[in-house]
Formats: sequence, C-alpha cells, structure tokens
Amino acid sequence: MSALSDDDSRIPAIKSKIRVVPNFPKPGIMFQDITTLLLDPKAFKDTIDLFVERYTGKNISVVAGIEARGFIFGPPIALAIGAKFIPLRKPKKLPGEVISEKYVLEYGTDCLEMHVGAVEPDERALVVDDLIATGGTLCAAMNLLGIPL
Repeated sequence: MSALSDDDSRIPAIKSKIRVVPNFPKPGIMFQDITTLLLDPKAFKDTIDLFVERYTGKNISVVAGIEARGFIFGPPIALAIGAKFIPLRKPKKLPGEVISEKYVLEYGTDCLEMHVGAVEPDERALVVDDLIATGGTLCAAMNLLGIPL
C-alpha cells in the first residue's frame, strides 16, 4: 500500500496515538506529543514503515536527524533505506571538528552543529524532525547539509 494513500488505515491509528497537550510549552500552543506514539510498538513501526515506503528508491544517501526526536525516527529510516545517519546536534555536543548554523526561533535563537565532512556535495539528504513551527530549524539543517533553499 502506498505511503501517500489517503485511505491508508495506518494513518488514523498513528494519529490516535499522538497526544495533544494544550498550552505547552507556552499558552496558545497545542503541542503534539509523540511520546505516547512511542509507547505503542505497532504504531511506532507503522510510522517508520510509512517513511520507508515513501523514501525507498529515491536515491537518498543521507538521513539527517535533528536533535532530539529526529534521533528516534532517523536511524531506523536510514537503516531501512540503506542510507547513513547524520545527527544534527545542539552546540558543544559533538566531539571533533564541526560546522555550525544559527537560526531564529519564535522565542529566540539557537544553533545546530554537524561534523565536518559528514555529507558530500553529491549526496541526497532527507531531514527528519518531529515538527515544523517557524521553519528555522529546517532551514538551518538544510544549510548545514548544503541543500539549496
């Protein structure tokens, strides 16, 4: 069954496992909590399977996971599609030489880092995170990976 099919019975089941937490982390935010999804092995596997089905055969050679929830979903997707996994981390969490990219959040600024040489110019990357708010984190990840915006 196609991962993009509107009638895929896995999608409502996955959605039902994501808890909505009102006013977290601040008033007016409806936080989508995936920790409840992780408690259900079938829903968690189905979530990974949907990504794998969508990206298998797309010549993806890099799966980059954004700290921290990208580390939960990224490695099993990378293994299943035959790609390497690159962690994109908060500052001072990676040993060795890194490159950094600062970005703006809705409530301030932050930074992501990646090991120098982790990605080659001709590689095709998939970026995995748990949400997109302003898009700042995604843009920072794309800049680190050398993906044109």
